[in-house]
Amino acid sequence: MAPSTSFVFVFVLLALSSVCFSHRPGGGGDGYGYGGYLYPQFYDHSCPMAQDIVKSIVAKAFAKEPRIAASLIRLHFHDCFVKGCDASLLLDSSGKIASEKRSNPNRNSARGFEVIDEIKSALEKECPQTVSCADILAIASRDSTVITGGPSWEVPLGRRDSRGASLSGSNNHIPAPNNTFQTILTRFMRQGLDIVDLVALSGSHTIGNSRCTSFRQRLYNQSGNAEPDPSLDPSYAAELRRRCPRSGGDQNLFFLDFVSPTKFDNYYFKNLLAGKGLLNSDQVLLTKNQQSAELVRTYAENSELFFEQFAKSMVKMGNISPLTGSRGEIRKNCRRVNKN
Repeated sequence: MAPSTSFVFVFVLLALSSVCFSHRPGGGGDGYGYGGYLYPQFYDHSCPMAQDIVKSIVAKAFAKEPRIAASLIRLHFHDCFVKGCDASLLLDSSGKIASEKRSNPNRNSARGFEVIDEIKSALEKECPQTVSCADILAIASRDSTVITGGPSWEVPLGRRDSRGASLSGSNNHIPAPNNTFQTILTRFMRQGLDIVDLVALSGSHTIGNSRCTSFRQRLYNQSGNAEPDPSLDPSYAAELRRRCPRSGGDQNLFFLDFVSPTKFDNYYFKNLLAGKGLLNSDQVLLTKNQQSAELVRTYAENSELFFEQFAKSMVKMGNISPLTGSRGEIRKNCRRVNKN
């Protein structure tokens, strides 16, 4: 090959390489993302069995206890809303770290940590210090959705794990069951999510449970006037009061969707139209905002549209402020930071 031809050949290769990487939302699966982006093939070379391992352990946990699917989705949600999707929620208290597990939204309710531990242990044997705890949460939440009958999606990967937690952030940024509609929307918008994401992601309440203490005020004192929430169906309220008294029974569990509590479908939205949303944060989607109410009606009529938007919104949520490149670390144990 003549020198001039060789130069042209190398130049073309470099140009093609530049085009590939500038349009690729990530890097080469070596633990470092190009340009700080995530992409589904991140572990294709460094840990090709990663997603199969997560799927297998989630399936085993679900067979043992179907409730775990909703719990794993919730972990991902509660992680991403605090400091971004960086597995800060998984850290136990130690040294300077005050665990987010102690916050009001998580104390006595966040669960599924042992499943994440089992997944991490299996991945450490397969490919040590390669797959982040933050990515495990993202994959496990997708697999939990699928195993209960919901949509699937390609999970962008390449997140790294934080070296710290934020107890105050967990208390202040995660929407609460008794928040006003505007407060909930504000907390979503603070994370770069919009009203469409709010309604679609709330649809995850088509599976799972909630505690009596999370909705008691709707049954007895919604507006500080010793009266129940007028938007709550009276017969449904009477049924709830039997196991959620004015005092006591705080930890008693209730299905978020009493029609099909273990199946990911659109009955959550149908229940809202019937005045049978369990939490105040559910029912206000229909009663306090015209745009969100229209979305509720749309998803109640069309499960395919709901599934499609839920998948999009989960990907969007999973992209909240990830640590990539050399930021953060790949924890050996999801409960504690690595020793330097």
